Amino acid sequence: MRVMIAAFVCLSIVSGGEALAGPAEARACADALSAESRMIYDAAAPEVKPGEKPAGVIRAKTRGLVMSGKLARDGAQAKAEAAGACLLKLHDGS
Repeated sequence: MRVMIAAFVCLSIVSGGEALAGPAEARACADALSAESRMIYDAAAPEVKPGEKPAGVIRAKTRGLVMSGKLARDGAQAKAEAAGACLLKLHDGS
């Protein structure tokens, strides 16, 4: 029983922390990104809408940056994933 209560408390704390994410947390996260990941974040952030997952926006913006030659194809997925982690904070706080 105590284990179940402890697990519930831990999950409540973790879930609550995610609910507190928002623009300030997303910007702080973005400030720690590499230049390439920050470029993806900056391109996608204005189009992240409340209630929508940002994956499609991230994919489209990353593809556009690669096609325009602003971002190398090698490693683009990892850079997009890093930007996506910050964009999820923006999405969660909306």
